[in-house]
Amino acid sequence: MSDNVVPLKRKNGEERPTLAPILSLTATPMNAVNAIILDRMQSEIPLIPALAGHLIAGGGKRMRPMLTLAGAEVVGYQGTRHHKLAAAVEFIHTATLLHDDVVDGSEMRRGKEAANIVFGNPATVLVGDFLFSRAFELMVEDGSLKVLKILSSASAIIAQGEVDQLTAQRKIETSEERYLHIIGAKTAALFAAASRIAAVVGECSEDEELALDAYGRNLGIAFQLVDDAIDYDSDAAEMGKDRGDDFREGKMTLPVILAYARGDETERRFWQDAIAGFTTEDEDLAHAVALIHKHDCVSATRERARHYAQRACDALDIFPDSAARRAMVQAAQFAVARGY
Repeated sequence: MSDNVVPLKRKNGEERPTLAPILSLTATPMNAVNAIILDRMQSEIPLIPALAGHLIAGGGKRMRPMLTLAGAEVVGYQGTRHHKLAAAVEFIHTATLLHDDVVDGSEMRRGKEAANIVFGNPATVLVGDFLFSRAFELMVEDGSLKVLKILSSASAIIAQGEVDQLTAQRKIETSEERYLHIIGAKTAALFAAASRIAAVVGECSEDEELALDAYGRNLGIAFQLVDDAIDYDSDAAEMGKDRGDDFREGKMTLPVILAYARGDETERRFWQDAIAGFTTEDEDLAHAVALIHKHDCVSATRERARHYAQRACDALDIFPDSAARRAMVQAAQFAVARGY
């Protein structure tokens, strides 16, 4: 991909984008969604709500369910079906986080100890399975086969993406193309599905469905690109996780792919050893960060994120101007400007 990336269309002097507009737009329906989440994570087995609540109550931007709620506003939907579906989206996301933390051996999530550290790996995996089951219950209750197909297909794609990422781990030859395919599956698929189902419940045209799908998909890619840049660009206090997790786990994210491609022979040998797991101490991480900044790889990764964010914004052009559409545009702008 070229470094000549289309910039986001922003006016001179415009303030730094925030999530405030979309948070305000979705505040009332999000209260309903949170009530559903709280109700459906309950169980007669005390460990289930305790472990699920550890992660769900731990914060997070709730980006995915917000996209369902905001999309419903954009298409003018007046009902409440999207409340349960947004909760289903959040349960799918939370389940994947629980499973991810076990696979990665993560110690922090959203600024606190990861569930697998507090409750152990077996309980974390099983409660993730419970949340997946709750998500599918909510989908079935909605009664739309089309919604069920969209969200179940996204769940399968996410799982495949995670397996693909696992098989690419510690492989220095991983290409940018494969990396983008991985994040398109493990992250962008749920963003796309969360956005698209708003058009389904709103009984919109196929073009409008595809527009919201494109918005979510491109936003998801931009979001993950920035996450991967942040791992080499921010401290743990900002990120809510340990800095350098991706490095120590041997993940071939875009900053590393670019640094390896742009490095000299000595630098490439360092990356080969690091990704293979031979050099993962703090001083090795510091050297990795230095090389990534030497070759401007964080900036290049954010530039690619801006390209996808602009594509997300452009996809909304099919809808008339509204506060909801502007809020979704600013959410995409925030996704690439954020430092956490």
